[in-house]
Amino acid sequence: MPVRTRESLQELVRNKLADYRFIVVSNREPYIHQWVGDQIRCVVPASGLTVALDPVMRACGGTWIAHGSGDADWQVADSQDKVSVPPEEPKYTLRRIWLTKEEEDGYYYGFANEAIWPLCHFCYTRPVFSESDWSVYSRVNEIFAQAVLEEVGNEKAFVFVQDYHLTLLPRLIKEGNPDIVVAQFWHIPWPNPEAIRICPWHEEILHGLLGNDLLGFQIRYYCNNFLDTIDWAIEARVDRERHKVSRGGKVTAVQPFPISIDFDQISHQAQQPEVDEEMDRLRRQFGLSRELIGIGIDRVDYTKGIPDRLRAIDRFFEKSPDYRGQLVFVQVGVPSRIRIGAYKSVHAEIEALVDEINWKYASGHWRPIIYLRRHYPPLTMMALHRMAHF
Repeated sequence: MPVRTRESLQELVRNKLADYRFIVVSNREPYIHQWVGDQIRCVVPASGLTVALDPVMRACGGTWIAHGSGDADWQVADSQDKVSVPPEEPKYTLRRIWLTKEEEDGYYYGFANEAIWPLCHFCYTRPVFSESDWSVYSRVNEIFAQAVLEEVGNEKAFVFVQDYHLTLLPRLIKEGNPDIVVAQFWHIPWPNPEAIRICPWHEEILHGLLGNDLLGFQIRYYCNNFLDTIDWAIEARVDRERHKVSRGGKVTAVQPFPISIDFDQISHQAQQPEVDEEMDRLRRQFGLSRELIGIGIDRVDYTKGIPDRLRAIDRFFEKSPDYRGQLVFVQVGVPSRIRIGAYKSVHAEIEALVDEINWKYASGHWRPIIYLRRHYPPLTMMALHRMAHF
């Protein structure tokens, strides 16, 4: 049955998973509680994961297990580390995992984002393979597994694991309870076997992922790369016709699932009067009237190509001087992983390019680039998108 609406998703869950607990597991939580002055504010993080899965959880209910990263997360969670979300109209339960700074540093900033992330993105940033980071990464995956097993108890459950932070989790869940149905979606690319082989712990990662009953990637190319990697790296039977891997009596299906968004909901939200009011406010704030407006909204990450985009804007004004004073490019750069050296470097490069291009072409009050280095709430993001001509 095609899943095109919230109602069809609910019907699918009722028909296929009626007797199962539905549990999502990810590193990033969909709602963060933070202190703003002496008030606690609930913030939706800048995350494609949240945009994609929060509507699913709202429609289906269940429990989302994630790392509690907000400085006020403790204050709003109950004795079982849980909070109902969204705050304005609760639809599901968020269970938070608490990590020490050492665990967050080794697991998230270390192995996940200095080893796996660059390794999988076909980029020229060299992965960092640290034995201590790997040890912490493994321990944190065990912490998540314990939380999942506690949450499931003796019930039937479908557990949907997210991304590269939790590569060992599927195997750990199956070892604790073989009856749990486990699926995982890998949100980033999967490279060829020659790239994966440089990771000292590639076999452990592959064994972890083969704990899944279903492993999803964005496109078929990544699925094929994964099957090639299994074929090369470990003893397993790869069925390329059915896109399945068999190992030790366990079968893992490997399929592409291009991720989507709830278009109807976003389109409806974008047409609300408060979005028009926010557009007017932003135009006043930035001194915009009749200019053509371009928009870029990204996490600041070396895989996003923001410096190259800015150089393209520079080249455009150089080759098309008639647009000077007539066009403004607004780049939102959401700070990300700034404790990692490669991310600090790209932050500095972006800011230097913005200063250089603005100095080169500025005239009167007009500046070609407006750079906004911060996170904005969904209302402002909607307004920025609607303001854009490109």
